Amino acid sequence: MLTKRSSGTAPRGHLARSLTAGTGKGVSRRGFLHGSGLAAGGMAALSALPAAMIRRAEAAGPIPGAETVTRKNICTHCSVGCTVIAEIQNGVWTGQEPGWESPISQGTHCAKGASVRELTTGERRVKYPLKLVDGEWKRISWDVAIEEIGNKLLEIRRTSGPDSVFWLGSAKFSNEGSYLFRKLAAFWGTNNVDHQARICHSTTVAGVANTWGYGAMTNSYNDIQNSKCLVLIGGNPAEAHPVSMQHMLRGKERNRAPFIVIDPRFTRTAAHATEYVRIRPGTDIPVVWGILWHVFEQGWEDKEYIRQRVYGMDQVRAEVKKWTPQEVERVSGVPGEQLKRVAEAMAKNRPSTLIWCMGATQKSVGTANVRAFSILQLALGNIGIEGGGANIYRGHCNVQGATDFGLDVSTLPSYYGLAEGAWKHFCRVWEVDYEWMKSRFASKALMEAKGIPTTRWFDAVLAKKEDVEQPDTLKAMLCFGHGGNTVTRMPEMVKGLEKLELLVIADPHPTTFASISGRKNGSYILPGCTQFETDGSRTCSNRSMQWGEKLVEPIFESKDDYTIIYLLAKKLGFADEMFKHITVEGTRPVPEDILREINRSCLSTGYTGQSPERLKLHMKHQADFDKITMRAESGPCKGEYYGLPWPCWGHPELKHPGSAILYDTSKHVMEGGGVFRARFGVEREGVSLLAEGSYSKGSEIQDGYPEFTMAVLRKLGWDKDLTAEEMRVIQAIGGDKIDEVSWQTDLSMGIIRVALKHGCSPHGNAKARAAAWNLPDPVPVHREPIYTPRKDLVSQYPAINDRRDFRLPQLAKSVQAGAVDKDVAGKFPFVLTSGRLVEYEGGGEETRSNRWLAELQQSMFAEINSKDAERLGIRNDAWVWVYGPENNAKVKVRALVTNRVGPGTVFMPFHFSGYWQGESRRAAYPPGTDPIVLGESANTVTTYGYDPVTFMQEAKVTLCRVEPA
Repeated sequence: MLTKRSSGTAPRGHLARSLTAGTGKGVSRRGFLHGSGLAAGGMAALSALPAAMIRRAEAAGPIPGAETVTRKNICTHCSVGCTVIAEIQNGVWTGQEPGWESPISQGTHCAKGASVRELTTGERRVKYPLKLVDGEWKRISWDVAIEEIGNKLLEIRRTSGPDSVFWLGSAKFSNEGSYLFRKLAAFWGTNNVDHQARICHSTTVAGVANTWGYGAMTNSYNDIQNSKCLVLIGGNPAEAHPVSMQHMLRGKERNRAPFIVIDPRFTRTAAHATEYVRIRPGTDIPVVWGILWHVFEQGWEDKEYIRQRVYGMDQVRAEVKKWTPQEVERVSGVPGEQLKRVAEAMAKNRPSTLIWCMGATQKSVGTANVRAFSILQLALGNIGIEGGGANIYRGHCNVQGATDFGLDVSTLPSYYGLAEGAWKHFCRVWEVDYEWMKSRFASKALMEAKGIPTTRWFDAVLAKKEDVEQPDTLKAMLCFGHGGNTVTRMPEMVKGLEKLELLVIADPHPTTFASISGRKNGSYILPGCTQFETDGSRTCSNRSMQWGEKLVEPIFESKDDYTIIYLLAKKLGFADEMFKHITVEGTRPVPEDILREINRSCLSTGYTGQSPERLKLHMKHQADFDKITMRAESGPCKGEYYGLPWPCWGHPELKHPGSAILYDTSKHVMEGGGVFRARFGVEREGVSLLAEGSYSKGSEIQDGYPEFTMAVLRKLGWDKDLTAEEMRVIQAIGGDKIDEVSWQTDLSMGIIRVALKHGCSPHGNAKARAAAWNLPDPVPVHREPIYTPRKDLVSQYPAINDRRDFRLPQLAKSVQAGAVDKDVAGKFPFVLTSGRLVEYEGGGEETRSNRWLAELQQSMFAEINSKDAERLGIRNDAWVWVYGPENNAKVKVRALVTNRVGPGTVFMPFHFSGYWQGESRRAAYPPGTDPIVLGESANTVTTYGYDPVTFMQEAKVTLCRVEPA
């Protein structure tokens, strides 16, 4: 069992002691932790805690003589989807084991997963509803909290309109909670609803969806064991997704595969690489085009694959031709010979997989980066095959599912968009009148307009009314399960917090939002419970859904997300309409019913076949699934892929097995096969966008074809295969325009069933787009970061022009030009980047409140190259100030002198908060809820910069200055 069998007494002295005082030498991170007090077994930040809070770190053991019941749930940290087996005695979680039978985690946990039992002990949890009164947190009842919050929301609605409320959801929601929260925002009447994906993988979703149709990982962690070459760019899974590393290392060892890591920092993952490529931060596209230059030069591309399945590669060739080895080295610092080795390794060891994470996506060119990665894999023919793919490691436990179910300012659940047809589809599902739903919004135009994203919500609070494309600025924010230190430009974020009329935080922990600002009134904290204290499904990175069962009852006065959402909907006056087809037991909606509504509505992504019963059966019979293919070899799930990864077409009764690998033409569509999605039409400027002579196994149409509609069925003569009931539903939807009913809006799912019967994918069979004409840069081009150290490159590779989108102005080129004119790079000579630690996750409030994890990492720090440290007179473990170029921002952190970062680069982890520009905010937390470990937030000194497609923030490349404190 994963319980700590011995406990150390925490010392009371200062934690940080330098091991290298007077030497100036660098040390390892382990040495740094040792010097920070870990060797003594100390709890974190004890010097900042009163003596009364210091006690032995002990784990509660089993209850002698009590009956033990085991239950399964899913780890609530990263997106790998590890199974947690809980041992429950008398309703108490007393023991924990990893899921030995899980085909994903295979009996393993990382440090975070091994410690999750602590989440239900409540030591530093919010215990009851709280209200901020004249700067002090006061206990109130749930009834009072909901009444007061609801009254204020309705007042804001009357005076400023529904768009003046921002609904910030969570990647910690279950799928059912995510769907319900998006539905709540819809019934309230706004598209100002978002979640963590905006700041981690919104650019991935936009980039890959605009290339081959769907915004998700194409293969799986397990399938990496089939890869003959592994290339990782902008990711550090050894720390961010540790359990995924077992699959990567097995692939490396089984196949003697080259393992190439491309990163500005020599990470723990890079330590396993056969080739490490250090790049200048912000030069991903030059490096990828540099690899592709060698591929084209040597004729290593898959010409037949490109001919059959790719549109616009000639336009890519024209751009890539500019990126000679000399130019790539000038811009990125990577020698041409090294990139030739990378290109040759990928070309001669196929299938090769390309893996990326937030080091690539959190940039002002994030969508373009993702598109470049995708195009490289298309050129090599690596998409739609075992061992290949775009393996995209998502961050939180359900960031994939929360995105899929519409916690996004630009879409309804299942990526239906916001056009009238999308709204009418969901109104049919919800059985509400479309005109009534339209009346909930300030206007039809706003009903169909993208909302304000989480990266910019505070700009919409601080802006002048006339500068925001809605009736008024934001006045209130309801934040469920989202850290407050995760957005860039935190000094301005704090100003936005202070100006809000209403702030509501629903979370097991108070989060940075509750402590960082000078708010005195108008704030509430609602104690949400964890996913271990409720049940529901979550979708991990590989698109598999897993059902987690409730392990224990919610502790203290906490409630689950379903209940809180219902209570709000009831107070706001639309609960009866919103829960028309969802059973509510007391005040708690039943998650199985929510999933069944998802199954009825989310046709476009194939979230229709994963019924609660099928998912629970998979969890029960995990041992039957192969550890590489993820397919059940025996038992009641035989032939199905674990977790029924979407698309899982048709009604659950159709028994589609799920799709382990997207776009795989080697399998029949009823065996999980597929093709690229035809979502961009059939022709462009006289060139066909449909596949040419490429089709999935068993397809009766042995060529490309458009997405299926009733008109297509009629033309093929397949409409005769529809049942009478299916025709009745289709006629009811289509009326006098029955031919326009498509596979995505046919609630009978008859069109989907008939397409599958004939071996066809309902979404059509198209070419992937190497050139995406609807994006600002149809072919990705390099653009220097807004705050770049290379002023000499700005004129040749400028930022995108200033523009407007998402209801706000978006600056880029003007800010970059101003930085050059002011010589910001001369005053702030270091490139600042950020990333994860193995011990903490996300904003860190939860993991830094966990006594076992807090013991492992006790100080916020900045990694500084040894040469830079020597020049500046900075010793390892000494205090330093890191200054940012905007808002006079600064943070005080420990120096970790290391050659993991190159000269001129500074790295900081982004999991810390609780200090603000040198001052502790511990006293601002509600008593007893302050995290054990506090530290400065890296995003205090990050700067302006946004991806033009998604408004993803620029978190990985800015400038800073470092000085001894």
